[in-house]
Amino acid sequence: MGREVAESCIDGVIIEMVSAYCKRFYATKPELAARRIEAIGYQVGHQLIERYTVERPRFSDHLEAIKFICKDFWSELFKKQIDNLKTNHRGTFVLQDNRFRWLTRVSIDPSLDISEASQDSSVVTPENKAAEATSMHLYFPCGIIRGALSNLGIPCAVSADISNLPACSFVVRVKA
Repeated sequence: MGREVAESCIDGVIIEMVSAYCKRFYATKPELAARRIEAIGYQVGHQLIERYTVERPRFSDHLEAIKFICKDFWSELFKKQIDNLKTNHRGTFVLQDNRFRWLTRVSIDPSLDISEASQDSSVVTPENKAAEATSMHLYFPCGIIRGALSNLGIPCAVSADISNLPACSFVVRVKA
């Protein structure tokens, strides 16, 4: 029997990690915070995929590995499979999770004054602030996916798209 941790503990650790990197360690440099959060996710994904594939034969192609990520790996992490997988058969895959669990608990700071933001276009709006805060939380799972695929011998770039919360699409572009 494998070791398990309560989901709420994992959620809390991830929220605190993102908060620490964005507000304390790299408060003035969000791009560095994003890079560091993604790097931590990469290490986690790299190690987890090794644990979950130790008794499996190597994957024959990229699609087979991506399907494993969508079904088995995602099920281990989130207790559900990816809802939809699309590909253009030229190295781009879109993994759609219609209810990404780590986005269901994200909220923004209500102390932002909406009236101030609407008068000056250079001020960050609450919508932009929410999108930025949410995107910071997505660097970690992007890193997990990239690390897992890298360990499977698939170098790639992973980005996330959040157009309809809590739905999330992860776009995987395999490097040639």
